[in-house]
Amino acid sequence: MHAVTFQAPGEVALAEVAEPALRAPDDVVVRVDASGICGSDLHIYHGRVPVEVGFTIGHEFVGTVLEAGPEVERVEVGDRVLGTFHTACATCTPCIRGDYHRCAHGRTFGHGSKLGDLQGAQAEKLLVPRANLTLRRVPEGMSDDVALFAGDVMGTGYHAVAHAGVKAGDTVAVLGLGPVGLCAVQAARASGAAQVFAIDTVAERLAMAERFGATPLHLADDDPKRAIRAATGAGVDVTVDAVGDPGPLALAVSLTRDAGVVSGIGAYAGKGEVPLGLAWLKGLQLRLGLANVIAHVDRVLALMQAGILDPAPLVTHHMSLADAPEAYRVYDAREALKIVLKP
Repeated sequence: MHAVTFQAPGEVALAEVAEPALRAPDDVVVRVDASGICGSDLHIYHGRVPVEVGFTIGHEFVGTVLEAGPEVERVEVGDRVLGTFHTACATCTPCIRGDYHRCAHGRTFGHGSKLGDLQGAQAEKLLVPRANLTLRRVPEGMSDDVALFAGDVMGTGYHAVAHAGVKAGDTVAVLGLGPVGLCAVQAARASGAAQVFAIDTVAERLAMAERFGATPLHLADDDPKRAIRAATGAGVDVTVDAVGDPGPLALAVSLTRDAGVVSGIGAYAGKGEVPLGLAWLKGLQLRLGLANVIAHVDRVLALMQAGILDPAPLVTHHMSLADAPEAYRVYDAREALKIVLKP
């Protein structure tokens, strides 16, 4: 079968790879009908996340069950399904606590041997372990474009808001309006936030956030700190950093009111300077880390089915697996907001 494989930093290629086969009694083989290119894939593309040459990448998928092991109970052959971006065992101590994102045996699709050696979803077929926890049936009438978001991007935006404890009437700022940030805008509004400030430098993304009910603020032109202080008096209750860089995290600390919450959902790497003294003086809570999408996926699906959350406007490009090198170039150049790949 054909799959998108990592070749070198800045280089992916469509290659012929071995077809997946069931290995465990709770495995499923899925025919991939749609997969997504995610910001996390760019870490691999740039060589920041080490992945073996020839490894199949991608971790967002919607598909149809082709084969199922004897212990698979929640889906069956012929079902249209979506998957979360990682697996979890459901039996270790973190899983029993509901912290599936910290599973002691968790594996991430398409991230090489260091993150579970699980081949990725930008392929014609995919092996899905722990299928009873990893997969969900796609609700009737939901498009591939929408369903694709539940297992990663919308789940991550929802987690950023839920993890911060956003309540009805709160004020929220979202830094970075990539797909995750825009999903966080929607999730904050769905959680009852009275006002959401959306901060970025890209006019089209600011306009989309405004369509979702946010107040757009240009990072350089609008002086977000002054605008937010003028509107709130003391800063926002919650700031979501969807960038994943010490600079925006420092801004998040300054935008948040005393005793507020900073929710860092961007993928941080390496070292950086953050004003911990200011965070300490303000009594802030810093809530960071990978999104617990398995815990949220059923709520996210229900909200998307009801139309309360709608990621469809975020999909700007549809391309084929064969076009993957160009798709990655376009995505890396920020010429696309979300790219969906079809076999």
